[in-house]
Amino acid sequence: MNDQTQTPEMLIATMGARARRVAGLIAQASDAQKVDALRRAAQALRDQAPAIIAANARDMENGAANGLSPAMLDRLKLDDARVAATAAGVEQVASLDNPLGSVIDKAVRPNGLELSRVRVPLGVIGIIYESRPNVTADAAALCLRAGNAVILRGGSEAKESNRAIHAAMVEGFEAAGLPAEVVQLVPTTDRAAVGALLRASEFVDLIVPRGGKSLVARVQEEARVPVLAHLDGINHSYVDGAADPAMAQQLVVNAKMRRTGVCGATETVLIDRAYPAATALVKALLDAKCAVRGDDAVQAMDVRITAASDEDWDTEYLEAVVSVRLVDGADEAIAHIAAHASHHTDAIITEDAAIAEHFLNAVDSAIVMWNASTQFADGGEFGLGAEIGISTGRLHARGPVALEGLTTYKWIVRGTGQTRP
Repeated sequence: MNDQTQTPEMLIATMGARARRVAGLIAQASDAQKVDALRRAAQALRDQAPAIIAANARDMENGAANGLSPAMLDRLKLDDARVAATAAGVEQVASLDNPLGSVIDKAVRPNGLELSRVRVPLGVIGIIYESRPNVTADAAALCLRAGNAVILRGGSEAKESNRAIHAAMVEGFEAAGLPAEVVQLVPTTDRAAVGALLRASEFVDLIVPRGGKSLVARVQEEARVPVLAHLDGINHSYVDGAADPAMAQQLVVNAKMRRTGVCGATETVLIDRAYPAATALVKALLDAKCAVRGDDAVQAMDVRITAASDEDWDTEYLEAVVSVRLVDGADEAIAHIAAHASHHTDAIITEDAAIAEHFLNAVDSAIVMWNASTQFADGGEFGLGAEIGISTGRLHARGPVALEGLTTYKWIVRGTGQTRP
């Protein structure tokens, strides 16, 4: 019985058993072999770029026919530049420091026992994701370099692209002498396979969801495996009264409009009533073809602005729409963020260092920025290489999750014959 004819439960059990079998081999493989595998995989992506782009064209055609939004189509789209960037991301993972075996800390007890905490692989990771086919390459590269086997379940809208990228990655891994099973792609789009993966606690050590609120909610509700969650990117840019107007305008437009469909995009702009160039800032957003929804004071700035509803302050638009509100200083901005943010990425724009430090300390998000675009919320921009996602939780890993976030640790104790009294 092949993978295509098995039930979803049988399929995931078969794939999980394969992953568990090779996880020990990968954990013990030399770092040099893993680096070689990643470099070969990057070259395979470049060599197979025409086939990958052709596969993506089929996904794009199907997506348009099925009514995918422009933002979702942008996430899905691959071209020569994006395939090249994906390959470069794989090579960047190969160039990073090896996290495995590094000593987190160590101590000597009064009885002479030497204790150390050492980074080791997690084991088998399941990654469930939507839209972006580059996640196939990013996840495979990061999991391999961190010594893990991975089971990938991409969205049906990117099935052709995912298969083409997966084939290239496997080609590179096998050319370096590693087993193909180190990275497996669930071959069916049956949603029951997701449920089976979430219940596969015998085989899977961690589940990472990357997608919309409904996907993450389902994963958190059904999983019998620990979950590294990434919720909405309801991100804020707060323009303080002491902000430089030229900088504020440039940062806000970039934070919203550079790419509207990424999780680091700003969705709400908060403007201090004391800021002297609020109307010009809002006009810059409108002129950049962004729809603005504002409170009463903001609506009075331009006839093109529509009223913001209560729901707008809690919405991740992922398109050229932004909500804007005037606030009385940093403390009211902080309170608004506490009430409406998803604890992903929030930024302050100001020339007042004391207010900036107050904001950085008071806002409880995975990433908090000062005078920078929220679009920098990305593992590559943080020097971490490709990322699995941005964790908005508080346990295990927070913010961009890359190599270190895909490891755990074990205690190593060295003694000289000590017995416990």
